[in-house]
Amino acid sequence: MTTRHTTRQAPAPSPADPALPDGRGDLSHGVVRALRDRPGDRSALPPDGTADAADPYGDDLHLALYVCYELHYRGFRDVDPAREWDPALLGLRAALERRFLAALREDTRAQPPGADEALAVLLVEPVGGAGLSHHLRDAGELWQLREYAAQRSLYHLKEADPHLWVIPRLRGRAKAAMVAVEYDEYGAGRADRMHSRLFADLMTDLGLDTTYGRYLDVATAEMLASVNLMSMFGLHRALRGALVGHFAALEVTSSPSSRRLVRAMRRTGAGEAAEHFYAEHVEADAVHEQVARRDVVGGLLADEPWLEKDVAFGVNATEMLDARLVEKTLTAWRAGRSSLRAPL
Repeated sequence: MTTRHTTRQAPAPSPADPALPDGRGDLSHGVVRALRDRPGDRSALPPDGTADAADPYGDDLHLALYVCYELHYRGFRDVDPAREWDPALLGLRAALERRFLAALREDTRAQPPGADEALAVLLVEPVGGAGLSHHLRDAGELWQLREYAAQRSLYHLKEADPHLWVIPRLRGRAKAAMVAVEYDEYGAGRADRMHSRLFADLMTDLGLDTTYGRYLDVATAEMLASVNLMSMFGLHRALRGALVGHFAALEVTSSPSSRRLVRAMRRTGAGEAAEHFYAEHVEADAVHEQVARRDVVGGLLADEPWLEKDVAFGVNATEMLDARLVEKTLTAWRAGRSSLRAPL
């Protein structure tokens, strides 16, 4: 009897797959090196305990975590799809998540512990609003809109994908409502109306490259943390309540901020598609907000009331990370500097 040995071939490169980014420290360099040069070699990864000493909101940790998560989405050019379930990478990812999650829980301890109270904070428009959409509406310049869109592309080019992970973990009213909202996010069955497609059209109007992952190397730690948050919540059944809270927070704040961004795009002459993306969200998310609060959050807590603190945690963590991103971006812009790691 003859035994046949086969050699696994590396996947053929595709221009549609994003390239691996440059590392920003020991953690991210190790992950990128392991994926690029040394598949299956655990020695390429940073030693155990490295994540425990990392800045939980810093560039190195969040780029490493982002790269690990992307293996569950589109992957990377020339990286074997089987690496999605590489035990060594999953072990490192778990350590990164523990560090990030512990910091989030510690830094949101003083926030409202109930779901209704946490969401109520988001429903109150602060006097003299100081968010990014306020700045862009009132004083934003076209170069700032381009930076904003380049960073946001890390989420919007896969808009709704992180939230889909939670659907099998819900039941009844919450599941049905979540599916209804996500159906709209995916264009109600029409590829040309998918929100990710509409955002790519916005980027074209702004003269940006619509390639998936194109702006990863210039994105800040604050942006990476916001995107990682939704992936972390979505990929863990134990965090389903936090994901629902995160989802509700996005829907509650989306319509008013989108209205301001419509005005920003119109004022700067950004383009018809750029304006349309946010106009679509003004209408859709005004409805989604009600569904998210009443049926997704309400349905989940009717079935699993013990998850209320988790829902509130998801809301509070989302708002805290958004505030960090706002502060970092506006500080740079007000000083006349790029808010990115390197100017466009």
